[in-house]
Amino acid sequence: MVGGHCIGVDPYYLTHKAQQIGYSPEVILAGRKLNDNMGSYIANQVFLKLESESINLSQAEILVLGLAFKENCPDIRNTKVVDIVYPLQKKCKQVDVYDPWVDTKHATNLYKISLIEEIGLRKYDFIILSVAHQEFIDLGLNTIKEYGKKTHFVFDIKALFPHQNVDMRL
Repeated sequence: MVGGHCIGVDPYYLTHKAQQIGYSPEVILAGRKLNDNMGSYIANQVFLKLESESINLSQAEILVLGLAFKENCPDIRNTKVVDIVYPLQKKCKQVDVYDPWVDTKHATNLYKISLIEEIGLRKYDFIILSVAHQEFIDLGLNTIKEYGKKTHFVFDIKALFPHQNVDMRL
């Protein structure tokens, strides 16, 4: 799942130009389609895991770590994390998003997502590591797991930690 401009937007210009000269850029279009659907795929994987563990979606509490389009950067333009957050918000009791790099007002104005300013005030059924900020790496997986309820799951989208230490990865 890649956001930002280079991979998230620029290929549309390339495909448009290619099609103007009569070339059908199938590989680029397939990559775009795959990237565009990753957010909903990830959200659906969360739903399936919760349901398989008999956790009622309408009571589920989720923590999303990261909103920026890439690590160690405050830019949220074209972030794909919103494509994970929105479906979760529709079905789950609580979806908290924390990103130490992102301005809270900017996130609210651009995406209608209110960031929490501090983690550790609540316990979660599911924790999603969506951006590879150095702060999250420095926290370490053991500390991140402390934000979870007794039974919780960690989905490490960015492969920050060894696969055998998390519940789900892409």
